[in-house]
Formats: sequence, C-alpha cells, structure tokens
Amino acid sequence: MNLLFLTPSLPHPPTQGASIRNWGLISSLSRNHRISLLTFAHQSDIVSKDLANCCSTIEVAETPSRNMLQRMSTMLLSNKPDMSERLSSTEYSMKLHDVLVNQTLDAIHIEGLEMTPYLTQISDYYSNKANRPMVIYDAHNAETVIQSRAISADILEPKRWLTAFYSIVQLRRIKKLELEACLKSDAVICVSDEDSTALKNIFPGLIPVVLPNGIFLSDYPKLIQRENITPPILVFSGKMDYRPNVDAVVWFAKEIFPSIQQLHDEAKFLIVGKAPTRRVLKLAKQPGITVTGAVDDIRPYISGATVCVVPLRMGGGTRFKILEAMALSRPIVSTTIGSEGFPVKNGREIIIADSPEDQIRAIDSLLRQEDTRAQLGKAGRTLVSHKYQWKTIVSSIEGVYNLLLNNTN
Repeated sequence: MNLLFLTPSLPHPPTQGASIRNWGLISSLSRNHRISLLTFAHQSDIVSKDLANCCSTIEVAETPSRNMLQRMSTMLLSNKPDMSERLSSTEYSMKLHDVLVNQTLDAIHIEGLEMTPYLTQISDYYSNKANRPMVIYDAHNAETVIQSRAISADILEPKRWLTAFYSIVQLRRIKKLELEACLKSDAVICVSDEDSTALKNIFPGLIPVVLPNGIFLSDYPKLIQRENITPPILVFSGKMDYRPNVDAVVWFAKEIFPSIQQLHDEAKFLIVGKAPTRRVLKLAKQPGITVTGAVDDIRPYISGATVCVVPLRMGGGTRFKILEAMALSRPIVSTTIGSEGFPVKNGREIIIADSPEDQIRAIDSLLRQEDTRAQLGKAGRTLVSHKYQWKTIVSSIEGVYNLLLNNTN
C-alpha cells in the first residue's frame, strides 16, 4: 500500500514521545508498504539516512514560530484552540496539495491533534473524486484529558491560576477540535483504553483502535554503558518544556526530594531532557539536583538510575519514559497517572505512589532493597518484551487497513 504520514517533526532521530511513536510506525510499516512523509523541521535539522531509507519520498516544511502575542491573539480573538494554530503553514499546505495531486495514496496517517487542521484540506481535495484514501487519525494523547488534569493540578496553587485559566479556556475548544478530527477520519487510533474512553465520551459511537506505544527492544540491551555518577540516583526523563513534565519535576523537587535527602544524604535527582524551562532550570539551585538539558543519548542516564521516578499529576496517553525504564530493567516509582495505560500491578513491575508521603516511603524502601529493585526491573523488561515491541504492535495497523478496505468494497 501507498501510505502518507503527516507528522509535526522529523520522526528520526526519535528523541521524544511523538517522534518515537512515529518512527516506530514508519520504520515498521516500511518493510511491507511504500511510505511518503510530509513533515515539519527546522533549517538546522538533517534528514537521517535511516529515515531516508524507510521513505520513498520526504517533503519538509519549515517549522512555524509563534510568539506570545500571536498565541494571546488566538486565545482572545478566536474560538480555536492554541494547538490548532501551532503548525499553521502555507508552505506545508502547498506541499500537501502537491503530494495529493501527484501520488495515488491508499491511506493517510494524521499523527497527533496539532496536525488535524490539515484534515479539512484533505477532505476538500477528495470531495468530488471517486477514489479517496483511508484517513487515519492517530491520537497520540486525548488532549481533553491533559487539559482537565492540568486544571485540577494548577488550581491548587495560586501562582498557577493563570495557567489554570488558560486550560479552562482551551478545554472546550480542544474538545471541539477532537470531535472534528474523529468525524473527518475513517479510523481513530489511540494509545490506551483510558484515551479510548475519553474520545468515546466526546464522540458517542466511536470505536477507536487501541494501538499502544512500543519500542525496539534491541535498542535497549541489558548491558549498556551507564552514566558515571555515584549512586543513589533518581532520574526523571522527558522533554522539559512539556507542561506535565515541568509540573512533575517541580512538585517532586519541592515536596518529595528534600525528605529523600534527609534519609539518604548522598541522593541525587537528575532531570534529563531537552528544552528545560526557567522553572526547571531554577531547580538546579537546590542541592543534589542536576538539570542536564539535551543529551546525545538518554539511555546511559536511565540505565544508571538507582530508581526512575515518574511523579506525573497531569497528562494523558502512555509514557515512553516508563517503557524505556522497563526495557533497561530499572525500578520505577510512579503516580497512578504516570503509569496509566500499562497493565502493571503495584509491586510487581512498578511501585505506584500518589501522595508525597507514599512517594517518599516507596523510594526510601527501594534505595534500601537491592533485591526488590532487581525484581521490579526484571518484571518490567519481561512485560515490554511480551507486549510492547513494534513487531507485535504493528500487526494491529494491518488489521485497521483490512477492515477499512472491506468496508469500502
């Protein structure tokens, strides 16, 4: 089949959640299908050989930039959500038109809600044509869930009331955008049962296909060089301008880590990931906390962790940071929201703790019990091996193709 992927950034190298998922799908499907890619990138970005080898054609548009004035204008003068304007681009639209004109496509993958405004262009182009490709919306997150949880977390802190107000304004608009995306697509894919339920609440009658996030286990060998830092080390990994991640590390640094230091005076907290915000950078002023910023390879940091922490209080979907830690056999302490979407049992593959007090007890216990850390790590890797390898997951997409083809025949 001829497949077109619309992505918000280059899928390779896979350095964050969206690109990891997109790379897993594209590289796996390229073995049996012809892949065309239309994506955004910055001028300094380079199309890798691995990506070029997977795609028959790659078209790249410059990533748009939006300043705060433009974002405020959208919020105050428009009924659209901020994310619907984030990747608005005449250049991208023109390149999409050229692809639609010049290629015979069997399916178009829309990767993420911020790409769904281009669904209108796709629908208009094929409106009077006898043959049209299947349109598949891949909801990397149920964005209404993220905004709802952001409101619940931010409303508790007066300093965060402005961001809570932002989410309140965005929530209704995002709900409308998600509904439009589902209505204009032939199939909707999401990453977890929780996200599936959220989308069905917006669009009763919708039957999303749950296609979990996955990894290539071969990229996470059991023996991998570790970052040379003296333990005990607590590691949080992720893109550090992403609101749920920022909230998580600030909460952990203020409410949990000081108590861990009292119990383990040599403990260190490493915040590993690109684009840290000012709030995150300020945390490095606290004793024992390091903010690395972007790193060439995140795996040595995760592998070197005594415990990986996932103290998320907002967000949706499923977390690649969980998958990566499990693949590297690291013990994890997570909130319920952080571990959402994974068929884990508290105390078997992961420790779940939601309050600061429970987080402190769980981390303290693991830092004292090497055997328990090893047992959790082994169980986590086994789970990833059985359920979250792309070679297993991608067969579900083939099922979506076959179902849609049968419905049109």
